[in-house]
Amino acid sequence: MIHTIMVNLNNYRFLKSIMKASKYPLFTQKNEPSDAEIISHKLMIKAGLVRQQSSGQYNFLPMGLRILKKIENIIRQEMNAIGSAEILMPSIQPRELWQESGRWDDYGPELLRLNDRHDREYCVGPTFEEVITDLIRKELNSYKQLPINLYQISSKFRDEIRPRFGIMRAREFIMKDAYSFHLDTACLDEWYEIYKEAYNKIFMRLQLEYTMVDADSGNIGGSKSNEFHVIANTGEDDLLIDKDGVGINFEIAKEKYKTDNIEKIRNENSLIHKKGIEVGHIFKLGDKYSKSMNLSIADSENNNHFLQMGCYGIGVSRIIAAAIEQNYDTKGIIWPKSISPFDVVIIEIDGEKNEEVRKYSESIYEILIDRDIDVILDDRNAKLGNKLHDWELIGVPQFIIIGRSEAQNNEVTYIKRGAAEKDTLKHDELYNVLQS
Repeated sequence: MIHTIMVNLNNYRFLKSIMKASKYPLFTQKNEPSDAEIISHKLMIKAGLVRQQSSGQYNFLPMGLRILKKIENIIRQEMNAIGSAEILMPSIQPRELWQESGRWDDYGPELLRLNDRHDREYCVGPTFEEVITDLIRKELNSYKQLPINLYQISSKFRDEIRPRFGIMRAREFIMKDAYSFHLDTACLDEWYEIYKEAYNKIFMRLQLEYTMVDADSGNIGGSKSNEFHVIANTGEDDLLIDKDGVGINFEIAKEKYKTDNIEKIRNENSLIHKKGIEVGHIFKLGDKYSKSMNLSIADSENNNHFLQMGCYGIGVSRIIAAAIEQNYDTKGIIWPKSISPFDVVIIEIDGEKNEEVRKYSESIYEILIDRDIDVILDDRNAKLGNKLHDWELIGVPQFIIIGRSEAQNNEVTYIKRGAAEKDTLKHDELYNVLQS
């Protein structure tokens, strides 16, 4: 029997508009976590964004996952815009691939190794150069398929000796890693600049103060790399930046200027010293992996070439912590609008006791839902002070307060997170203010 299902489009509207705090789990807490050393770790726990599972591993709770997904979506949109296609690779990687590249022995104890029931050796992927190179060498049939650009957003694992600072330096983390494959260095150079520009667009859309610096390629390898840093006083990296905003990592500066005296380098070269949190790193890998893993193709004249590769990483989960280190006050987090869990929260006062307040709050809520505003209605049976405390801690950037007076006068009280003043607005003025 074939069943025909008639769908009422209003049902979809209902599914979209069910963001009410009485049904949405909030996991805020008053107490400071005893093991938290930096403000982002403290606030992520207190605001109910994450909870520790084990050393260096965290569960993302509903509010934290909303933020993570907003960051992912910005990254995904900009990667898609340049023609990089999304894939997903397995986290458990066979030893043989890492032996081909030479990194099985070279990577060190941060590589978590394991055996399956057949005693075959694997590792939990901290990075995916070997897997993607193996994939492309199996799929590439002609130079006409080049360049190839692929990316994934997935969990990675590094067996840090001392995980700390919450998700800032976790063992398991979410990362976007992209890879490009080219016939020659000219094509790699061209695409490296395309990815660099895409990264600038991503961090501008994230609304974070950031800088790009020349950097060391580390154990990934390659001929050139650049790091992207969120500027924060708690950053672990020392950056030296000139008047045009061009920067260099201190580790590179020591080699360039032949001294490890950061103040000497700064003063003699008129550079500004800032602290940064690394959230992105891009590399020109050249033929490091293609040569060791025999990834080559013949060109139009039948000359064989080892492919030129680039890789491009962003620490997706790390961005959350970095954003908090840059945006907070004594009350809690202050999210940039682009990555806030919600654009606005409507807080009703005693709605469970006053039907007029409840109905008016829900009418404002429905209007904003219809206009695609990312809104949550706090209809919990709780005191106004407790509600305000929760949302200031969580960091939603805009508050709408509705009590008896507002309901009777067909208006709302509007508060911008971090601002001292309040505004009284008519309900038909609200949309323009929220969008400004």
